[in-house]
Amino acid sequence: MALWGGRFSEDTGKNVQDFTESISYDRRLYKHDIMGSKAHAAMLGAAGIIPQESAHAIREQLDKILLRIEAGDFTFTPELEDIHMHIESALIEALGDEGARVHTARSRNDQINLDIRLYLRDEIRIICDAVKALQTALVSKAAAYPRTIMPGFTHLQHAQPVLFAHHLLAYVEMFERDLGRLEDARKRINVLPLGSGAIAGTTLPIDREFVRKELDFPAMSRNSMDAVADRDFSCELLSALAIFAMHISRLSEDLILWMSQEFSFMVFSDAYCTGSSLMPQKKNPDIAEISRGKTGRVYGDLVALLTLCKGLPLTYNRDLQEDKEPLFDAIDTVLGILSVYPGMIDGMKLNEKAMLDAASDPGLIATDVAEALVRKGVPFRHAHHKVGALVRYAQDAGKALDQVTLEEMKSVFPEADESMLALFSPERSVAARDVFGGTGYDQVASQITYWKKQLELN
Repeated sequence: MALWGGRFSEDTGKNVQDFTESISYDRRLYKHDIMGSKAHAAMLGAAGIIPQESAHAIREQLDKILLRIEAGDFTFTPELEDIHMHIESALIEALGDEGARVHTARSRNDQINLDIRLYLRDEIRIICDAVKALQTALVSKAAAYPRTIMPGFTHLQHAQPVLFAHHLLAYVEMFERDLGRLEDARKRINVLPLGSGAIAGTTLPIDREFVRKELDFPAMSRNSMDAVADRDFSCELLSALAIFAMHISRLSEDLILWMSQEFSFMVFSDAYCTGSSLMPQKKNPDIAEISRGKTGRVYGDLVALLTLCKGLPLTYNRDLQEDKEPLFDAIDTVLGILSVYPGMIDGMKLNEKAMLDAASDPGLIATDVAEALVRKGVPFRHAHHKVGALVRYAQDAGKALDQVTLEEMKSVFPEADESMLALFSPERSVAARDVFGGTGYDQVASQITYWKKQLELN
């Protein structure tokens, strides 16, 4: 009979056990379940709810159970449903009635909420460290190519010359926002729910403040009904992971394009590519492609959890058992990406000539010419129109923009002078964008220095 089976007259059917079990995936919470149970037992003893000797024996036995699980000397079975029942049953088997005291003033409803919060606190730390490792790889690669020029794109069309390092640092900024979201999510995770019971708290004189300090929570839940039903913190974390995955997918798309023969801007190390089963010449950017694909999986995990929670009345409903698989899957997926992505970035080699050649189209300097007119006092919208007319003139004449003579330029707009003929250089264009946040050489060098210091501090 199950530990909760006192009011039942027959055992649960085997097919029902198999359908309702969660131990096949929630066993990964064993450390956190034991951590929470140890704190709870210590509180029960300190509050005089159970004998101190019982509390001590329970804590001691929980440490032994932890060692057994980590050594692989622990049997998991569907009959015991979940990680809570497995550990409690092991306690009772070892300690008898004394072990049966551990669940005093506690429900699996507040217990699982606690376990997930403890687990996510640890996982966020691991994820953040891995994101910082990716940022470090991007900053290192930017520092290795501080003056490499490439075309920047809007609408996937060549737009203006930019530094390759500037492009990479854009992703460093994105990932920094991801870190901010993860750290912010940790604030909502870091709330103690234990003591809420099944729905309404308990009649026993528990000391929630004791447990809060024991488990290092900065706050505890103020409403027991909300506490056992709350999965907002999991939704928020999955949202942050989905946005991170979106950023990874965008970076992957850039890298895949750059490695294509049409771009030929760079190649990955052989160690981070695969070949074709049919075409011997192929070298495929599979890590970037799979990472791009896995973004959809993380989105799906977020949508699954939001859908799970959307129609649930207060308070706990067994549907919430389904919260863990998408949560675990998203975390595993993101950590999987982060386990290979920094090494892939480290192994990139650039074709600097191809990048510069692509950025040397004089049409990319059209905005520079318009801004030169602005410096002469021409309103920007008029300058934009005048340079647009010059572009059309050059196209009609079958000339590149830098082949137009001063006389031809003056025929389109009289404000033209000799200095405007010298604007058609990607190096000059990049250097001229010496504004904070711009792609100028000094600005990008300053940003690389900033990020190196930030990542060292982290």
